[in-house]
Amino acid sequence: MQYIDTLILAILQGLTEFLPISSSGHLVIGQKLLDIDLPGNAFEVVLHIGTLMSVVTVFRVELKTLLFNLNDSSNRYYISAITIGTIPALLVGLLLKDYISLIFDNIRFVSVSLVFTGVMLITSKFIIKRNVKLTLFIGIVIGLAQAVAIIPGISRSGTTICMGVLMGLSASEAAKFSFLLSIPVIIGAGLLTAMNIETIPFGLDIILLGILFSYLVGWISLKWLLTILRTGKLYWFGVYCLIIGLFVYMS
Repeated sequence: MQYIDTLILAILQGLTEFLPISSSGHLVIGQKLLDIDLPGNAFEVVLHIGTLMSVVTVFRVELKTLLFNLNDSSNRYYISAITIGTIPALLVGLLLKDYISLIFDNIRFVSVSLVFTGVMLITSKFIIKRNVKLTLFIGIVIGLAQAVAIIPGISRSGTTICMGVLMGLSASEAAKFSFLLSIPVIIGAGLLTAMNIETIPFGLDIILLGILFSYLVGWISLKWLLTILRTGKLYWFGVYCLIIGLFVYMS
């Protein structure tokens, strides 16, 4: 695996992890276009370490408030919502990990999933906006959406943010919960993958390069997305996913 390939995939991961256009789907397409043979999702997990660091950096104040003010009942409730929302994705990851790994090698399946993501994001434009508070029920519903988004081509951020808005959260609150919810799932996916990998098909230099650039680009793209959410233009990403999905499917 060449350094230039690593840079391209790391930048692609950083851009698409937070923008609602499916990082996993774009990584599959990127690997096919670059003719990189990386069976399974080991390299994606490496890049997710970088984007995990991006989430922690951008939401460091919120994380500090949650973790160091546990005497506050509202913080404990929020952590409970994150905990219960994490369970569906962890169960899917544990029970269906072998099947999901096979999907990562099926670009036709990924293209269909991208079309699904596109339609979902476009229809989000018509959701009636409300501003309710986060509840445990909303947390588990968003968690179920996150579990579905384990499928490559279905955007995790897009699915969870759309579901949060559909359940009545404001776009900014839905985004905050979505990205904080991603932290335990990314950690769990990394540990699960590490336990099942006998040999890694790339060296430490590739790992460090991938983490660094996915972190830097991820930090920029996350800040950009939070700005876009304030304008209510999330559905434009749906148009992009629809075009890319159909193009890849027909090519």
